[in-house]
Amino acid sequence: MDNRKRLPGSSISGSLVFWSSSFPQQPARALIVEALPPCWSETCTVLCEALDNFLTLACGLDGPCRIPLFSLYAISRQQECLLPFVQVRGNLARLHSCVEELRSIPGEGCIRGETKRADMLRQAVLDSLQQFKQYIRHTSADKKARTNASVEVTVVTSQLGRSIVRQLETGLKDADLVSLRRLLVVQICSAGDWGQDSPSLEDTQTEDALMLGAEVDFQQVENSVFAMETVLKAWLQDQGGDREHLHLLLPSPSNNPLPVCVKCDMQERLISPALVPLTPNLGVKTENVRDFIKDSTNQSPTPQKLKAVKLLRADGVCESVLYGLPLVIRPTTCWQLDWDEMETNHGLFHALCHTLRSRDSFLLLQMESDQRSAAGATGVHSHYILQPSPSLSFLLKPVVSRELLLPCSQPASAQDPVPSALQTVQGCLAQLNEEFVLNPLSLNSNLYQHLRHRGLRSQPRYPYRLQSAAAQREHPHTLQSPRNAASRPPRQMSLCYISSPACVQLKSELQSQGRQLGSNIKVRATVAPLPQAASSFSSSSSLGPPPAKSSRPALSFLSSSRQARAPAQQEEDGDGGSSVTVQ
Repeated sequence: MDNRKRLPGSSISGSLVFWSSSFPQQPARALIVEALPPCWSETCTVLCEALDNFLTLACGLDGPCRIPLFSLYAISRQQECLLPFVQVRGNLARLHSCVEELRSIPGEGCIRGETKRADMLRQAVLDSLQQFKQYIRHTSADKKARTNASVEVTVVTSQLGRSIVRQLETGLKDADLVSLRRLLVVQICSAGDWGQDSPSLEDTQTEDALMLGAEVDFQQVENSVFAMETVLKAWLQDQGGDREHLHLLLPSPSNNPLPVCVKCDMQERLISPALVPLTPNLGVKTENVRDFIKDSTNQSPTPQKLKAVKLLRADGVCESVLYGLPLVIRPTTCWQLDWDEMETNHGLFHALCHTLRSRDSFLLLQMESDQRSAAGATGVHSHYILQPSPSLSFLLKPVVSRELLLPCSQPASAQDPVPSALQTVQGCLAQLNEEFVLNPLSLNSNLYQHLRHRGLRSQPRYPYRLQSAAAQREHPHTLQSPRNAASRPPRQMSLCYISSPACVQLKSELQSQGRQLGSNIKVRATVAPLPQAASSFSSSSSLGPPPAKSSRPALSFLSSSRQARAPAQQEEDGDGGSSVTVQ
């Protein structure tokens, strides 16, 4: 879009729950399909199958929402809105029925005039924008404003694409395009249509007259399911472009202390199989051996079976299609095999590794699922690359499948870099030490120190406080209420279990007083509990030094005969405090 048609400070109100925080710049998607005869009969099957496959994948992905809203229009005898803006996740049944309705549009009939077709395309674009504004206004009332609410419109046609681009640019010249982020025209070409729709002189002459209108992007694809899936899967990639994603810092070649910064953007190459639910065999986990081996009800797990399907050249495998953690494969040493079988197996393993290394080849393996759904659908297949090594072992790496592959078109550059930039980069690289072998033992990630610091910081310095608090919670009967205390016998605690020096001295004094008064005399010491503030501080503080000892109130001694024991017990229960009886 032309920047002059957009208000830089414009925002659309509404805190929409379907916009993910991880993909805050993902726009809503409106697809306009031109289903006009006679070309519709040739592209209907391809387009509908690709759209059905893509929506099935988009609805089944976990994680952040990559397509917040989707809408579908069809241009045939008239303009039809087959699907208003709906949320993609969780709406597979509705989206599938919409694709079937698009598939049912006949591919034969009268051909509309050029002017009528252009008007319907223009009106479909404007209707999608108006519908999006109404949806945002309806769902975001009285909520926080969001500036990332925008829509991207894609027009799919089998006609000459550049003529449609000119018609849309002219028709949308004076339209309100604030909420429109991008307008893309995709032309589905047959084998003989490539290169026929090249820019003409008329397009160049009318370019200056359309500077205030819509800027329409144009793309040509072949008439195949994979090509259309590639166009649609671009919607799953992060569309944020407000800031760069990565800064590469190179040492400065001169005396300048500031490093040379190369700013980059990052792009996903594939959809992680972990985001696809209910598919345990799609990219079996390779984090450890137990994740790779099948689960079994008995104690001995069932070995996985990988079937060799192809022989690959090593230089023909792109690292971008491999994912996950590799596993090292070596000949088995299982004790259940007899010696002859183990020796024969070792020879086969050695021969396979030597042959692949001598041919500079990899082996493509396939794992087939034994599970079948109730509807009779086949299981999911996963694929792996087996890479030989000189140490009589293999490296097993998962390979992405077609369904999870994202578009990535990075053509090779045929031009030489700028001499000044080339000289700067060469000077930066000259400051680095060069090694012929990568030694991971020389790489320190500071992981031990980080884990130690985090683990020690989260644990209490005085764990006995937590244990005493837990013991009080487990034995609540130690705290008696005044109602229950009257019906219970008096609690007697020997002071010999108390290690405080003051209590030891108190015990000796009371024993001496008891000997003087007689054997039938008992002395009861009523000890007041600690203040509540000190008690709460002691139980809540798990870090730092122990709190200072709080002073207890003075002890009151009640001397009585054995016959006066019951009244003293009632008075003690009425106070609700703790008592210590010394004999």
